[in-house]
Amino acid sequence: MKAKKTKMTDAATDDASRTVPGTVRIWDPLVRLFHWGLVAVFAVVWLSAEDLSTVHQIAGYVVAGLVAFRLVWGLVGSHYARFSQFLKGPAATLSYLGDMKRGNERRYLGHNPVGAAMILALLLTLSGTALTGWLSIEPARLALLPGLPQIVAPAWADNGGERGGSEVIEDLHGVFANLMLFLVVLHVGGVVLASFRHHENLARAMVTGDKRAPGPGDIA
Repeated sequence: MKAKKTKMTDAATDDASRTVPGTVRIWDPLVRLFHWGLVAVFAVVWLSAEDLSTVHQIAGYVVAGLVAFRLVWGLVGSHYARFSQFLKGPAATLSYLGDMKRGNERRYLGHNPVGAAMILALLLTLSGTALTGWLSIEPARLALLPGLPQIVAPAWADNGGERGGSEVIEDLHGVFANLMLFLVVLHVGGVVLASFRHHENLARAMVTGDKRAPGPGDIA
């Protein structure tokens, strides 16, 4: 009977109970795996863009799969992984930006409003990059989106002639890729700034899953 009770207790113990004293578990293992997996695969995608087309394409499919997972996990995942927990409206985001400018922004255990907006921007840009990359591999795939070439500037000219839809898609793919790199730089800068302001290593927190326990004024 005692052994059975112990097994039931172990089964009921979640990941959050294995934290270091004075910390709380924020990021579940799947969020952490997604984050660092995406970092690694994005590096492969970027470095293989010019000369390793097969590797580039395979890595692009992996990126698409990771984004799809994150969208699902944002709906059914752990508390701090859910979009409903961290996504805020424009007013809250702008207000937090104002607080950052004044140097008095509050600490969030999960994503703060600006960080949440960045996560959304990254996911949307990754989706656009993956979609345009997939379309550019086979021009015939443009038939699946018959309205797209008309929407994205059919009057673009190249050497005096109207550009085809596949060329426009390739250009869009490059725009999304460059925008993604820009957002990554902003994201890293934001992580460094928040780490400095709130005296905690946010990159390490995404490795361990743990952050400092909430104090007065912190938002859980």
